[in-house]
Amino acid sequence: MIAAFSKALAQLGDPRTRSTVWLSIGIAVVLFIALWSGVGYMLTQTTLFTDGWLNTIVDVLGGLATLVLTWFLFPVVVSAVIGLLLERVAEAVEHRYYPGLPKAPGLSLADTLISTLRFLAVMIVVNVFVLFFLLIPPVFPFVFYGANGYLLGREYFELVALRRMNATQAKKLRASHSMTVVMSGVVTAFLLTVPFVNLIAPIVATAAMVHLFESWHRRDAAPVA
Repeated sequence: MIAAFSKALAQLGDPRTRSTVWLSIGIAVVLFIALWSGVGYMLTQTTLFTDGWLNTIVDVLGGLATLVLTWFLFPVVVSAVIGLLLERVAEAVEHRYYPGLPKAPGLSLADTLISTLRFLAVMIVVNVFVLFFLLIPPVFPFVFYGANGYLLGREYFELVALRRMNATQAKKLRASHSMTVVMSGVVTAFLLTVPFVNLIAPIVATAAMVHLFESWHRRDAAPVA
């Protein structure tokens, strides 16, 4: 896993990746501003949260509520659009490290959109629940990174795997390396909450998953001596 993320970071300097890096940064900035505005507007509509636990969180956080909620919902939103950049990132990684690979069949636009919307819905529901643990500060980081790590690891890995295998094969491969996938997701969730680093985190996570997928896929496909 460490090697995969190290190669992913090195990928940022690759000429084939630079345009995607800038595109990712642009998308992330726009999404952050939109999320900030949306959260700020919702928090002004206090009737939405009257006598609820979310209203209690807002009261406790005070003026920081918009920033905190935006910051912790940002991974949800930015990760939902990674499918739009997936092919560009994966192809750049394969061109540099796995030049002998045939072109991946890839995912259709319809499949990508369906997967993105499903993932976004699940992430929103889970993170709304996770926000409850803001009332228990010592517990919140573990719940936040644990829940998001699982979801992000699964989503990123399966999007990469589905470029070259069917859904059943992808899930089987993920299950056989579930702990590493989850830990990679936790690292991704953490990167998505680090200022400035979160702007390029989706690209780093995607590139790392390509390396993990190729390592496991080649190992499983190798003939037994």
